[in-house]
Amino acid sequence: MSGLNDELVRDYLMDNDDFLQRNPDLLDYLHVPHASGSAVSLVEKQVTVLREKNVEMRHRLKALTDNARDNDKLFEKTRRLILSLLEAESLEAMSQAFSQSMATDFGVDYSSMILFGNYGDAVGDCRVESAEDAKKEIGALLKSGKPVCGALRNDELSYLFPRSGNVGSAAMIPLDGEAKLGLIAVGSADANVYNSTVGTLFLSQIADVIMRLLPRFEQG
Repeated sequence: MSGLNDELVRDYLMDNDDFLQRNPDLLDYLHVPHASGSAVSLVEKQVTVLREKNVEMRHRLKALTDNARDNDKLFEKTRRLILSLLEAESLEAMSQAFSQSMATDFGVDYSSMILFGNYGDAVGDCRVESAEDAKKEIGALLKSGKPVCGALRNDELSYLFPRSGNVGSAAMIPLDGEAKLGLIAVGSADANVYNSTVGTLFLSQIADVIMRLLPRFEQG
């Protein structure tokens, strides 16, 4: 055939993708260079490619399964904590339920609940501070009204976890959009545990529950 070249053959095969299905005998005549230097038939090459894709898909499926299992465990821990918070009959009981769950269920190194309002002195495992003092100490964290994760400044960590050792990273969640009620925070000695890629969905849900429970404990 006059003028036949690689590009024409390539274009023809792309326009007729069922060509090899209509001519299966040609598969045994087509060979693809192997990494070892030997030639393998197109059928063998296709089998190898499919096997590699199968292995890759199994790895992806395992990753998805492991992630789903971890989320199930996280959901169950969060559910237990929320029930404990709802059952609390005092601010002390609520704050202890939070701190104990963080330590035992979630394996958190450090946790903190700081409230702004009329709750009396520090109760249980929470601190009562003025919103003005908090703005002076951690105003940059509260300004956005959104969760913050990462390696915070030493003075910020000292305010959030005053009785803790060397905190490498932390996550802080305001109890409402404008941080008028207070905040909860968790920290780790590992600087890599909390960073900008860590999701805060479950911790934010816990903050939402605490925020709605606080009015029952506020003093007149």
